[in-house]
Amino acid sequence: MSDTLINLQRRKQSAGDMASVVKTMKAMATSNINQYEMAVHSLQDYYRTISLGIHACFRKENISVLADNRDRKNSISVAVIFGSDQGLVGRFNDSISSYAQKIIKEIPGQAEIWTVGERVYSLLVDGDFPPTKRFSVPNSVTAITPLVNEILIKSEEYRIRDQFYSFYIFHNTPSQGANYRQESQQLFPPDEKWEGDIKKMEWPTHNVPQIIGGVESTLRMLIREYLFVSLYKASAESLAAENASRLEAMERAEKNIEEMLDELNLVYNRLRQSTIDEELFDVIAGFEALKKKSY
Repeated sequence: MSDTLINLQRRKQSAGDMASVVKTMKAMATSNINQYEMAVHSLQDYYRTISLGIHACFRKENISVLADNRDRKNSISVAVIFGSDQGLVGRFNDSISSYAQKIIKEIPGQAEIWTVGERVYSLLVDGDFPPTKRFSVPNSVTAITPLVNEILIKSEEYRIRDQFYSFYIFHNTPSQGANYRQESQQLFPPDEKWEGDIKKMEWPTHNVPQIIGGVESTLRMLIREYLFVSLYKASAESLAAENASRLEAMERAEKNIEEMLDELNLVYNRLRQSTIDEELFDVIAGFEALKKKSY
């Protein structure tokens, strides 16, 4: 009996240690979600400023940045899929890879896949669209900028080679609670809805906006900033969603550990009481035996 009690004590200790680890990981995931969501929020004003600049260029000259679809079937499209490098995220990578592949099948021309994350890369490597490039997932807010710049530099090389080049992104984004959903966007060339929304914007003052330098060169720089902000936002939202998924997994683990501890405590208390009862019965039986001998 004593060995069983010792084993139960060890299992209770191990479960308690696991509960402490899960609690720490929950706190880390919550903190990470907050910092990535703050990073996305801080981009909103900058994105609006860029959009107003593009609006001013459209207002200055009647130009369009929409795609010419006449030769799309011979074009190259790059699709960037944001995943994760770490575990304990449930179906985070499976969901975004399945979602992306369904949409990529409908894209005309040749599609090239780039992945951000080792795990989503592994899911796609043996599929219909094996990735050609792989990037590491940023481990902090400050690491997002180098990743975005690297992706932009490589995508610009494709744009220079192919005038019908297009650029897509796929990522998970946080939703209510500890959930997330899949999102996609055609970043370049922008779609009709994006251009329509930009043209419908209202200038915030009564002063007529002035374009310093040529409209074409200014618009090109603004489009590059638009791409940077959009990629940065996608990466930050993916990281926030990853930590939301991890938080959900930790909450499930915490609940399971609590249930296991309750069960272990119940079994331990029953076994301990049973051991005490047996010892008491042995003492009483011994006392009765001695009592009979004395007579």
